Amino acid sequence: MELRPYQWEVILPALEGKNIIVWLPTGAGKTRAAAFVANRHLETVDGGKVVVLVNRVHLVNQHAEEFRRMLDKRWTMTTLSGDMGPRAGFGLMARSHDLLICTAELLQLALISPEEEEHVELTEFSLIVVDECHHTHKDTVYNNILSRYLEQKLQKAERLPQVLGLTASPGTGRATKLQGAIDHILQLCANLDACRIMSPENCHSQLLEHNPKPCKQYDLCQRRQEDPFGDLLKKLMRQIHQQLEMPELSQQFGTQTYEQQVVELSKAAAEAGFPERRIFALHLRHYNDALLIHDTVRAQDALDMLQDFYHRESTVTRTQFRNVKIWLLDLFIGHKDTLAQLAAHGPENPKLKMLEGILLKQFESPNHPRGIIFTRTRQSAYFLLLWLWQQPCLQNVNIKAQMLIGAGNTSQSTHMTQKDQQEVIQEFRDGIVNLLVATSVAEEGLDIAQCNVVVRYGLLTNEISMVQARGRARADQSVYSFVATEGSRELQRELTNEALELLMEQAVTTVQKMDPQEFKAKIQDLQLAALAKRAARAAQRESRQKQFLAEDVQLLCIHCMVPMGYGSDLRKVEGTHYVNVNPNFSVYYTVSQKPVVINKVFKDWKPGGTISCSNCGEVWGLQMIYKSVTLPVLKIRSMLLETPHGRIQPKKWSRVPFSVHDFDILQDCAPSLSDLSLD
Repeated sequence: MELRPYQWEVILPALEGKNIIVWLPTGAGKTRAAAFVANRHLETVDGGKVVVLVNRVHLVNQHAEEFRRMLDKRWTMTTLSGDMGPRAGFGLMARSHDLLICTAELLQLALISPEEEEHVELTEFSLIVVDECHHTHKDTVYNNILSRYLEQKLQKAERLPQVLGLTASPGTGRATKLQGAIDHILQLCANLDACRIMSPENCHSQLLEHNPKPCKQYDLCQRRQEDPFGDLLKKLMRQIHQQLEMPELSQQFGTQTYEQQVVELSKAAAEAGFPERRIFALHLRHYNDALLIHDTVRAQDALDMLQDFYHRESTVTRTQFRNVKIWLLDLFIGHKDTLAQLAAHGPENPKLKMLEGILLKQFESPNHPRGIIFTRTRQSAYFLLLWLWQQPCLQNVNIKAQMLIGAGNTSQSTHMTQKDQQEVIQEFRDGIVNLLVATSVAEEGLDIAQCNVVVRYGLLTNEISMVQARGRARADQSVYSFVATEGSRELQRELTNEALELLMEQAVTTVQKMDPQEFKAKIQDLQLAALAKRAARAAQRESRQKQFLAEDVQLLCIHCMVPMGYGSDLRKVEGTHYVNVNPNFSVYYTVSQKPVVINKVFKDWKPGGTISCSNCGEVWGLQMIYKSVTLPVLKIRSMLLETPHGRIQPKKWSRVPFSVHDFDILQDCAPSLSDLSLD
């Protein structure tokens, strides 16, 4: 497992015990270089202990394979991720192994856990490897962990761990000018306490030889000459606008901008006490989703999605706002047959025709090609997969497609557990599957050297996403295709991303050439400023939580506004799950018979059924079977808070204006536990 010269060049300061960021392109062997550093670290540091942090579950096992190949047999290694189920505590696992590879969330939970077997301190590690370290910013999990590191550094803690960051794309932090990009790179170095950002200089030509860029092509198509299906959807949306009597609402139908507007409309309507307006916003959101699907895949897919939504709406018995719902349902049903005819006989999506041509050209090769199509949403991934399965010409070139998406449910109930994800990735590596239709979950870290073609299908994302997706194409003479409509916002964004990638490279080069003393001074200033800002935010958060007494804040159903408890009924489980411990709360909700599927297996709890408002059917959350008791876990998006100063709808439970105590199973569930013991 020898390293290449360019890998040696970038890790030399790390071998000397210095904190650095390694910047190498995707596929250039960052993980192998980090594994070498970890092995050397354990050999040379007395009582050394290494933790490798990743931001996606499927990377835990993937990195473990690379580290096992590099690690000396005398060192013990273990992996931890959210899908492992019952296990020993994080602290016990960390203390009994030399090297631990885990998702960053698990380390963050262990740092704040009061349980001895779970708890761990950063100072118990001597080396922290941060994979995809460009995510170390703002309030990300990575930055929360590294902020603890900086606090301990400021307090002059003994034996702080060495830090090794890995990235293929530091990004520009939304900066469009060189100085702003430089400031972003410096902030990244400060967050990781890095003394240098390393990339090959002497061995740059060898890096290019081993890691050539794929051939990029812009595959652009014309807009539909006529679009009667889309025009009719927009006409229906305008009718809803008229019913809403909100002329200020824009008509940028079928865009992410409009999607954001109706989300804000829904929130404002709930807070202002206009539930009917919130219902209109919900339906407009689904029409907008249908337009986005229509633009991405087929009109029939958009119609199927809408029909699925209205079928669910018609089967839910809700007496609240019945007239509004009947009007909206009648509007759709009255035009459903016309939409079906237009979907069946309307013009083909030009982007799909373009995609078909790209895939035919690539998969006609006898060299067992593999490819990935990146798309924005789970819904579009689902419908693209259906389209691929239904094209005879694509089946004739032996395309075997599968989907790779994140956790959660769409309206088609498509769902991937972590086990599902791992199986698809393995089938792709083995060649059982040769084409993935993926969301951003596959952008980072997926190690498939034989990928011949990557298609970014009408995406509107940043330069980091572009670089990461392009890096999946690693085979010789591979192709990176960007499919979009001529003159579209997506095309303009991709061109901007290319300019931002060059800006990122300039910024990194400028930082690398800075005077060491000037660099050190800037990093220290940025670290002090970041800690001061974090302390101010913590004080602000504490102040907000004292704004009202918990018993003075009433909980309302977001849909029907029915009162169903008070803030004083809430408790926090494991710091993240908000449950209602009032024994009388059960009269306000119904429970589904079918357990909720979650793509993780938790140590101390498992999900029960979905809980819904017994008055209107709005989904409030799910049951948590925690140790020996069943608790209702509430989603903040389903709640409206009636405070002494009016109604609000916080985006996160952590932002509610009152204190929520930690769950104490003996104190909060004493009656139910005594009943249990009597049984």
